[in-house]
Amino acid sequence: MGGAERNARKRKQDAAAAAKAMAAARGKADRTKMWVGVAAVVVIAAAVFGGIYFTAKTDSATTSTAIPAVKVNPTYPVKRDNAVIVAGKDSAKATVDLYADFLCPGCGGFEENFGKQIQDKLNAGELKVRYHMLPMLVKLSKPEGYSLDSANAAMAIAEADPSKFPDFFASLYAKQPKENGAGYTKDQLIQLGKDVGVTGENFANDIRNGTYNKPLQDAFANVDNDPGFKEAGGFNGTPAVVAGNKVVDYRQSATWLDDIIKQQAG
Repeated sequence: MGGAERNARKRKQDAAAAAKAMAAARGKADRTKMWVGVAAVVVIAAAVFGGIYFTAKTDSATTSTAIPAVKVNPTYPVKRDNAVIVAGKDSAKATVDLYADFLCPGCGGFEENFGKQIQDKLNAGELKVRYHMLPMLVKLSKPEGYSLDSANAAMAIAEADPSKFPDFFASLYAKQPKENGAGYTKDQLIQLGKDVGVTGENFANDIRNGTYNKPLQDAFANVDNDPGFKEAGGFNGTPAVVAGNKVVDYRQSATWLDDIIKQQAG
């Protein structure tokens, strides 16, 4: 059996395992929650089968050491709005909603391909980004939970010192843990917060205690109701971009971000 076939078979097995685990977890839910569970299974399976579109560089060895801090030098404001992190000036010509999971390989690839371009537009005051960190792949780390721990940590950073969120975000994707491998621990996430310049102990306590777990889980459970996904027939996985209440197919054009800015600028 060739390497490609082995990889495909492995990914199918992972998807099946993820679906089984999700079904078990949702088994006692009411009818509404059952449909949310079905959607979540589809999302996890989609992520397992290739990260939607991109393939990211992952490194399982990085989880045994400190997370290297990346500095992106943002010049734009950042604030936390419940389970969403809003970056960019209010006067920006365009707004996009970005949906991502710190464990999702496709999201890592998206950041590698478009992260700098997005940062440039944010710094130029042309773009506002609403970051939705979804705990989508909770079952796909060993031990389970990195997807939620990292999303909660991002919220904690944005609450403690919003200006450090862009550095924290970029750092987690620059050395992204491998799917189905060990994720970074809470202590490592806390140390990264300190390394990007967050001070005090409140953010560390929020990371340890999972302060933002519930709003993040609620946001994921209700993501199908977000503008853009309703018209698209539901949420299909990360990475996802929504602009003007429509899902953006960023795979079709290298100038998709410039096109959005031009369209919304009128």
